[in-house]
Amino acid sequence: MNERTVSVRGGMFSIQIHEAGSGQPTLFLHGDLLPPAPYPWMDQLAVDRHLLAPQHPGFGKSTGLEHLDDVADLTIYYLDFLDALEIEACDLIGESFGGLLAAELAALAPHRVRRLALVAPFGLWLDDLPTTDVFALPALDLHQLCWSDPASTIAREFAPDADDEAQQWRRSIERARSLAAAGKFLWPIPDKGLRKRIHRITAPTLLLWGDRDRIIPPGYAAMFQQNIRSSELVFVAQAGHFPLLEQSTESLAAIRRFLSG
Repeated sequence: MNERTVSVRGGMFSIQIHEAGSGQPTLFLHGDLLPPAPYPWMDQLAVDRHLLAPQHPGFGKSTGLEHLDDVADLTIYYLDFLDALEIEACDLIGESFGGLLAAELAALAPHRVRRLALVAPFGLWLDDLPTTDVFALPALDLHQLCWSDPASTIAREFAPDADDEAQQWRRSIERARSLAAAGKFLWPIPDKGLRKRIHRITAPTLLLWGDRDRIIPPGYAAMFQQNIRSSELVFVAQAGHFPLLEQSTESLAAIRRFLSG
């Protein structure tokens, strides 16, 4: 994938973007539990579309977090981001924390989202089925919960202890920075009012969920499906919180089929 930096809102935000392909603009909003970097599946999705994967303000090399106070601010920022790239409407994929933002964007500005894919999104809350408190767990414990098989090859690539000491230190700093940025929008619980707005989502919506997700339990999938009118739900077998990585072939097939709808 290619990398470039985009200025948003007159330089208030300097945003790192990875992108590939051409055709239908497709925006991917990343989560908060993995490095916000290009993932192996992205080049495959970009074969017949223009895939853009920005890093949220405060993540990676992107700046401007200090100008945002809450989820509403961050959602409106993404409208400015689309304006800066002169994208009137896009296909939108959001994973985890990025799924919350994608849902908020689709609710706030339905005309900007053609089709919406939410991969195990945050955003709703059930008292009797709480999501994992990702801010309270040590890195190795959180890693164990994120994957159906934490010892698999792909999971080990993202393990906190996977590299040499210097790289582990860099990953630790990046993880702390990402979680600090995400905490501004998710802490103490990841319910910031989406339930009041979710009915405004009009885009056809795919809900993609690992059947072994221990971060956002699969019980939340039905709740999202009940609240988004034009939605379909796909469970990915033997996948945890990152089905696009852990079961890439099946997950990509579902997303490609849906987006080409």
